[in-house]
Order: sequence, then structure tokens, then C-alpha cells
Amino acid sequence: MTLQIQFWTLFMMICGGMAMGAIYDLFRLLYEQLKLPRWTIIPMDITYWIVATILIFQMLYSSNQGQLRMFVFVGMVAGVLLYYFVFGKIVTKIYLFIFKMVTETYRIILKIFDIFLIRPAIILYKVVIILFGFLKAIAIFLYKIMIQLLYPVWKLVLWIKQRFVR
Repeated sequence: MTLQIQFWTLFMMICGGMAMGAIYDLFRLLYEQLKLPRWTIIPMDITYWIVATILIFQMLYSSNQGQLRMFVFVGMVAGVLLYYFVFGKIVTKIYLFIFKMVTETYRIILKIFDIFLIRPAIILYKVVIILFGFLKAIAIFLYKIMIQLLYPVWKLVLWIKQRFVR
């Protein structure tokens, strides 16, 4: 392995360590911002390590065909430390800003959905209920009028029935 490849691998591992730190902060902030239950920590940690392992091995394979040397670990540790001491607070603020924008966008979409779909559907439902109530009242009113108008005819039918049935 040439010196150029070794320096390139060291640089890639420093970048990989920084990426591991950024991904870890992302998972940590997801847990905090979404207020997930405690039992989700274990699956999130497993997911983090799977993602970090795939990332590191992909970077290692692309830089030196996957040869594992001591400076690879030194580069990863240096990258993680560089991330936490130099970029950690900035990246955390960026993540929090993105989370805030996403939650605000989600809240606005829900509000638009509520204003344009839910509230009109509720109003339409209430109008239909009132309309059916009004139609029911009219039907009952007309039924009572018909009963009163047909009462003499009904008495006549009963009188005729009594005369012929005997």
C-alpha cells in the first residue's frame, strides 16, 4: 500500500468518524425530539451501529480495498473527536433547525388539512343532519295532516266493513 493510499485512507476514516458522530447526534436528537419510549433506545442503537458499520466498511473498501490497519482506527477516533469538539454544536443546531422546520411544516399541513377537509366535512355533516331533521319534521307534519284528512274516510270504511262482515 503506497503512502498516498495510506493518507487517503486516513482522510476517509477521519471523514467516516465525523460521519459516525453526526449520525449518532441525529439518532440522539430523533429520540429526544420525537419523545420516543425508552424501549426504542436498543433498536435505535442497533440501527446506528449497522449504519455506521456499513458506512465505515464502504469507505474503507473504496479507499484501500478493505485493508484494516491501525491508522484506520486512529483516523476514526480522530474523526469522532474532531466532530465532537469542532462541528458537534453546529451540526446539532442545524439538526434542531431542520426538526423545527419539519414540525412546523407538518403542523401547517395538518392545519390546512383541517381547514379545507375536516371542517367542511363536519359542516356538511351538520347541514345534512339539520336538513334530514327538517325533512323529518315536514314528513311528520304532513303525516298528521293526512291522518286528520283521512279520518272521516277511515271511519266510513270501518262502518262499511262492519255492515258487510256480519
